Amino acid sequence: MGSSRCGPGAHPVHLWPPHFAFSGHHPRDLGPHSGPALLVSLASEVQDLHLAQRKEMASGFSKGPTLGLLPDVPSLMETLSYSYCYVGIMTGPFFRYRTYLDWLEQPFPGAVPSLRPLLRRAWPAPLFGLLFLLSSHLFPLEAVREDAFYARPLPARLFYMIPVFFAFRMRFYVAWIAAECGCIAAGFGAYPVGAKARAGGGPTLQCPPPSSPEKAASLEYDYETIRNIDCYSTDFCVRVRDGMRYWNMTVQWWLAQYIYKSAPTRSYVLRSAWTMLLSAYWHGLHPGYYLSFLTIPLCLAAEGRLESALRGRLSPGGQKAWDWVHWFLKMRAYDYMCMGFVLLSLADTLRYWASIYFCIHFLALAALGLGLALGGGSPSRRKAASQPTSLAPEKLREE
Repeated sequence: MGSSRCGPGAHPVHLWPPHFAFSGHHPRDLGPHSGPALLVSLASEVQDLHLAQRKEMASGFSKGPTLGLLPDVPSLMETLSYSYCYVGIMTGPFFRYRTYLDWLEQPFPGAVPSLRPLLRRAWPAPLFGLLFLLSSHLFPLEAVREDAFYARPLPARLFYMIPVFFAFRMRFYVAWIAAECGCIAAGFGAYPVGAKARAGGGPTLQCPPPSSPEKAASLEYDYETIRNIDCYSTDFCVRVRDGMRYWNMTVQWWLAQYIYKSAPTRSYVLRSAWTMLLSAYWHGLHPGYYLSFLTIPLCLAAEGRLESALRGRLSPGGQKAWDWVHWFLKMRAYDYMCMGFVLLSLADTLRYWASIYFCIHFLALAALGLGLALGGGSPSRRKAASQPTSLAPEKLREE
C-alpha cells in the first residue's frame, strides 16, 4: 500500500537559537512539538493504515495508493528516529511521519531547490529582529510589573499593550522564519506545487513521483508543509479566528486535527474553548496562559454573532469600514490577551487587565449581547466564504 511521494516530506521546525535569543519563555511556548505531538500524530496515521487494510480485506481488492497513507507500520527504531529527527528536535513545531518519510525517500534530492527558497524566506528576519530589539528596549515588559506603571494615565496604560504585543510578534517571526529556513536548507518539507500541500498536513492532491532527475528538476516546488507563520496575514487579517489560522500554522493543524475534531461538543465556540484549554495546558501551568487562551472563545463568539447580525446589512462602503474597525478591534484583542501570555502570573495579569478595566472582556460581552439581540447566528453557521480574510490585496501578501 503506497502513498503519494511528491518530494521530501516535511514538517516545519522552530530553530532554537533565535528563540532562546529573543524569548524568555520555554520552547514549549511555541506549541506542541517533538515527542508527544509527533507520537499522537503517528498513532493516528497507523490507525488510518489499519482501517484501510481492513477495508481492503473486506472488499477483496486493493485500491492502490492512498494520499498520505503510510506504507507499513514503523518499527521501534523508525519511531525513535522520527521522534528525534534533528530538523525539529529542539522546539518543533509539528511534522507528520508521512512527510518525514517522504523526505527520507526522496528519489532525487539534488533536484529539490533550497538556496533560493531559503533566501526568499529569510530576507524579512533581520528587519523583524531589529524591530524586536527597538520595541522591547523602548517598551520593556518589566515596566508593567512595577508600581510606578499604574500611576500612569489610562491612555498610557492602554497603549502599552500594543508595543508589547508588537515585540512579541517580532521575536516569534524571527524564530519561526529561522526554523523554516532550517527545514528548507535540509530540503525538508518540499513538495511539487501541484500537490497543494498544507501547513502541517502535507499534500492534499495525489502527485506521482518523478521518474528521472530531469523530470524532478523540471517540477516547481514549495515548502508550504513546513510553513509555520504567515506574518502579513497574521497582522492584517480581519477576524480573530483568521489570526489563529496564520499563527503557528503547523501546530494549528495539529490542534484542529487531533483536539478540535475530537471535542465532546459540536458547537464551534465550545470546541474552540476545549482546544484552547488543552493548548494552554500544553504550554504550561502558568495562570496567564489559561486567562489568555480562554478569552479567545469569548472573542470568537462575539465577533461571529455581531458580524452575522450586522455586516450583511451594510452597503459595500459600509462593509469596508466595518472590516477596518473589525481589524482594529481584533488587534486590540490580541494585544490584551498577549499580556497574560507574557506576564504569566495570575496577579500580574489581573492587575494589568484591571488597570484598563477589563475592557476587551466587557467589549466582547457587549458585542455578544448585541449580536444575540439582533438575531446573529452562531459562528459555526456563518458563511465564511462571503467574509474577507485580509484588508490587503492578494498580490501584496507574503509569498
